Amino acid sequence: MRDANEPEPVSMTVNGHRETARVTPRTTLADCLRHDLRLTGTHLGCEHGVCGACTVLLDGAPVRSCLTLAVQADGAAVETVEGLAERDGNKAVMHPLQEKFWQHQALQCGFCTSGFLMAGVVAVEEEPAMSRERIRERLSGNICRCTGYQPIVDAVVEYSEERSRHE
Repeated sequence: MRDANEPEPVSMTVNGHRETARVTPRTTLADCLRHDLRLTGTHLGCEHGVCGACTVLLDGAPVRSCLTLAVQADGAAVETVEGLAERDGNKAVMHPLQEKFWQHQALQCGFCTSGFLMAGVVAVEEEPAMSRERIRERLSGNICRCTGYQPIVDAVVEYSEERSRHE
């Protein structure tokens, strides 16, 4: 009989790279990303799925990686904040939404930033020409204690406007 706590292999494509880790059935995707794959941009805040700091994309959909088991991602594509920047030789080039966050000073402590970036990217991909109110609604599942949200919304608004102009 198989031990339920015995680690088993899980394979996923993370930020375009095939990765394999050995995890127990109860290991969360957040813990697998952070501890097994050493991708520490995904932050753990509440560990109850409330704050949104751990948001990643699983097959293109935003999920709370603290509530998602690593075994649920077996065979899936996972995108983390580390995958947003493009590589230009040895230099990382920020994603346009990361640029907007920087320009609007949409981060202070930075703890929530990765979750907001992932939620913002998918929101704008799904709805390129969102109103300010719709952006607030789409980001409402993420919590920030530092910025007062206005700079975050401003950054996503500008990114959304630029995306809709180029489509």
